[in-house]
Amino acid sequence: MAEGRDVQWVEVTEGQVGQRVDNFLLTRMKGAPRALIYRIVRKGEVRVNKKRVKADTRLVLGDLVRIPPLRLTPREAVREVSDNLRNLLAGSVLVEGRDWLVINKPSGLAVHGGSGVKIGLIEALRQVREDLDFLELVHRLDRDTSGCLLLAKSRPALLALNESLKQHRMDKQYLALVAGRWPARRDFVSARLDRYELGNGERRVRVESAGKVARTRFAVRETFDKVTLIEAEPVTGRTHQIRVHAAHAGHPLLGDDKYGSRESQRLAAGLGVPRLFLHAASLTFPEPTSGRPVQIRAPLPDDLEAALARARHSR
Repeated sequence: MAEGRDVQWVEVTEGQVGQRVDNFLLTRMKGAPRALIYRIVRKGEVRVNKKRVKADTRLVLGDLVRIPPLRLTPREAVREVSDNLRNLLAGSVLVEGRDWLVINKPSGLAVHGGSGVKIGLIEALRQVREDLDFLELVHRLDRDTSGCLLLAKSRPALLALNESLKQHRMDKQYLALVAGRWPARRDFVSARLDRYELGNGERRVRVESAGKVARTRFAVRETFDKVTLIEAEPVTGRTHQIRVHAAHAGHPLLGDDKYGSRESQRLAAGLGVPRLFLHAASLTFPEPTSGRPVQIRAPLPDDLEAALARARHSR
């Protein structure tokens, strides 16, 4: 982000109506970390119509937002997008509509920065897509999960797509390779999930009777000697839901360093599974303006396809 010497006053346009102040600033102040945004809002350096606001204040058409000049230290600044990441993201867009886009998220890229992650997919895309005044995640994928990820390019689209999520009118299908032979009769797992932290602050999820309701549909796609390719459809949207439910059923995902077993790790090594074998293969949702159904598929990445080929060869 280029350092500004003077205060800027920016007028809210139609595409930004309803956006939160913090998200508006993150889009405008490329390179500024979220913690810094919260700090300048809290200190009153950001004003809307010359009045102090909170980070979650919603903007109205015609609002004038005061943006103070910032000088970011190298430690504070969000990392600039490298040419490699810029090209990767540009080539990962599967389909783009007027007010939404679906990207084939690469494995290993967090969807947003924070907790030691200097730059996430959303921060990187905001730098790459300078033509967009609004860009927000509709849902999330784990850092190591690849596949379909939906983003909104306008506030009305975000609200409509979020409502589709709440009303279960958005279907997400995942492919996963799990340890052992998944029984064909087991097509549904319902187990409450609870989030907790390890001593080092890392967040995990476990099956717990006092946790939140979580349901996942499973279907066997292909059975091999010691592993099974399954299709998973989360009915609810809890953190790590597919991974924890599969492990709870006795069939942890190959390449899962959080919820895997010694056997799943051994099988992953034997098949050359390089990372978490979980891929968001398809996404279906109502188009936010017309309501027509949109279905998008993301092909299985080469690294997972190669591991699958080895599983087929070994049976």
